[in-house]
Amino acid sequence: MENKSLDGLFEDLLQNESLFKNKEVLRPSYTPASLPHRTEQVNTLATILVSALRGDTPSNILIYGKTGTGKTAVARYVGIELERKSDDINIECSVLYLNCEVIDTQYRLLANLAKHFGEDIPMTGWPTDQVFTKFKEAIDARKQVIIIILDEIDKLVKKGDDVLYNLSRINTDLENAKVSMIGISNDLKFTEFLDPRVKSSLGEEEIIFPPYDAEQISDILRQRASIAYKENVLDEMVIPLCSAFAAQEHGDARRALDLLRVAGELAERENETHVGEPHVRRAQEKIEIDRIVEVVRTLPTQSKLALYSVMLLRNNGYRNVTTGEVYNVYRQLCVNVDMDVLTQRRVTDLISELDMLGILNAVVVSKGRYGRTKEIVLSVPIESTRRVLLEDYRLGMLAGFKPVITAQMHL
Repeated sequence: MENKSLDGLFEDLLQNESLFKNKEVLRPSYTPASLPHRTEQVNTLATILVSALRGDTPSNILIYGKTGTGKTAVARYVGIELERKSDDINIECSVLYLNCEVIDTQYRLLANLAKHFGEDIPMTGWPTDQVFTKFKEAIDARKQVIIIILDEIDKLVKKGDDVLYNLSRINTDLENAKVSMIGISNDLKFTEFLDPRVKSSLGEEEIIFPPYDAEQISDILRQRASIAYKENVLDEMVIPLCSAFAAQEHGDARRALDLLRVAGELAERENETHVGEPHVRRAQEKIEIDRIVEVVRTLPTQSKLALYSVMLLRNNGYRNVTTGEVYNVYRQLCVNVDMDVLTQRRVTDLISELDMLGILNAVVVSKGRYGRTKEIVLSVPIESTRRVLLEDYRLGMLAGFKPVITAQMHL
């Protein structure tokens, strides 16, 4: 009976007219046919990579810029066009894209590369040298130019730069194939952690992507909206508002596209025929909550315990809690989950880190002759944050925990 009613719900929902023509256009994975306000970067990258069409090895390139400045879109766009042109003139050229946030170890990176060229490599178990040898043998079987795009390359570097050292010198071991690398990073300082030899060979060329301003983001949104949405469903203030919100986030076009998509999804769920300003404002709140929830999910356990301590005090009627009060509850939680109890100074540091992440707001206040302390106010929605914290198997047993409130802890 329940399944039948759910089937009926889906039928009803399918009757609602969609506001979208092609929602995928608003996702980060989409590579547009043209890139507004990135002509200079496209031309610079194409000028460096054109040597691949002559059968030569292009210089290695590092691409820098904040999140949502078009780095990945430009690299993938130029890569697609390069492969298309190489087919036209019968030059064998492959452009491989790998995201190092997902493929974040030397072994997995080499295994993925080798698999692209037909090598059946297990995802674990082989010596890394053996995987690297298989990759070299696979690509050197014929004349070809291979360009490897390593997006979020700094995530890979955090686990060591051996693979970059080997790849940057691979051409000396090859007779037929030629390999070039493009590294993409949001972190301008990540090369400080590289071996100087890797740094010099990897950064033969550098391209910097500046943030977009609100007007440029509006142009990008108008271009995508014309493909993504049906005609006349966006109110005139939707795109300017999405642009204004994203411009506050250091010119993040990805954030603007997310806002434009989520606003449409919210309007659809309410069976509206138009997307308006209220939908954009609610989309902004939803995305911000989703971002914070994801940050909370990835916190270390000790930080989660400190945050849960604040939430328990809040649920017990506290408004502005102090670090001393948090530490009292934190110690009780540690005993219950059998975790080491950190010093009060270290827990105060964890609270400062949570403040920097925007999860809570900690303000230093003077207590006169009793010294200074921090008063802490939560900046996150309590119920959704609590659910995320209790998802952690170590904290799950604290669901019904009630702290002992001592006399010194006052409201």
